[in-house]
Amino acid sequence: MQRPEIPIKELRIEPAPVVDYLTKRLRHYVREIAGKKGGVIGLSGGIDSTVTAYIAVRALGPENVTLMILPSSVTPKEDLEDAFEVVERLGVPEGNVKLVEVEPVVNSIVSALDIKDRVVKGNVTARVRMVILHAEAALRNSLVIGTSDKSELTVGYFTKYGDAGVDVMPLADLYKTQVRQLARYLGVPERIIEKPPSPQLWEDHTAEGELGMSYDLLDSILYLRFDRWMDPRKVAEALGVPLETVLRVDRMVRSSQHKRMMPEVFRVSMRAHGSDWRYPREWL
Repeated sequence: MQRPEIPIKELRIEPAPVVDYLTKRLRHYVREIAGKKGGVIGLSGGIDSTVTAYIAVRALGPENVTLMILPSSVTPKEDLEDAFEVVERLGVPEGNVKLVEVEPVVNSIVSALDIKDRVVKGNVTARVRMVILHAEAALRNSLVIGTSDKSELTVGYFTKYGDAGVDVMPLADLYKTQVRQLARYLGVPERIIEKPPSPQLWEDHTAEGELGMSYDLLDSILYLRFDRWMDPRKVAEALGVPLETVLRVDRMVRSSQHKRMMPEVFRVSMRAHGSDWRYPREWL
C-alpha cells in the first residue's frame, strides 16, 4: 500500500482569514479585554515567535510591540541574525527592542542549587526568560504574548511556568505545519521557515530530535487522534506508521495534562461542596 501524504491534507488551511481573525482577536484582547497598551514577545529567531511578532505588529502597530531577544551561551549566531532581520522587516522602533543575556541569572541559580542535569538547567533558562518578559511587560503596561503552537502544547513540549507562562497565546490552536503556512503567507524569511525548530536550551538541541519524529508526522497523528478521535490502530494504519509511534504520542499527551491545567485547588470551603463534589466525603 502506498504511504499517504504527510502532513495529511486535512492540516491545510486558508491563511488569509486566519491571519485576519488572529489580528482582530489579539487587538481586542490586549486593548479591550486587558486594557493594556501593547505586547511583549520573546523573539528567538524561530518560526513561532516570528509569526507571533508579525501578527502582533499587524494588531497593535510596531510602536506598541516590544521584542525581547534573550540569548544564552548555546544560542546560535544564526538565530540572533534572524531575530534582528525580523526586527528590521517589521519596523519595530529601536527603543522597543532589547537584547538581554540570560546566562548570568541562569548560572547563579544553577550554581546555588548545584544543578547538573541539562534538562533541569534548560527549564531554569526558560523560566528566567519568562521572568524577564513579565518584568518588561509590567514596565510598559503590556501583556506577554506567548509563541507556543498547538503541536507543542498538546504533547507537553514546553516548560511549565516558562514559555507557557504568558498572558495570551495567538498560535495555540494552530499546529506547527499550519504555522508554517501562515509564515509563508506573511512573508517570513524562508530561512526561518525551513530551519529545524529548537528551544535552544542546550548544544545541538532540536525539537524534532527530542520528540523523536518530524512535526509533519506528529501533527498528522495529533489531528487524527484528538481532532477526529480515531482509534490508535486506525491512525497507525491510515498514516502507515507503527502502532507504537501513535501510542507514544498518546503517552506524551496524557503525561503532560497537568502542564495544561491551572494548579489543582483542594476545596475545603462549604461553598465548593456542591453536587459536583468529586471526592469521598469521608476525606473531610
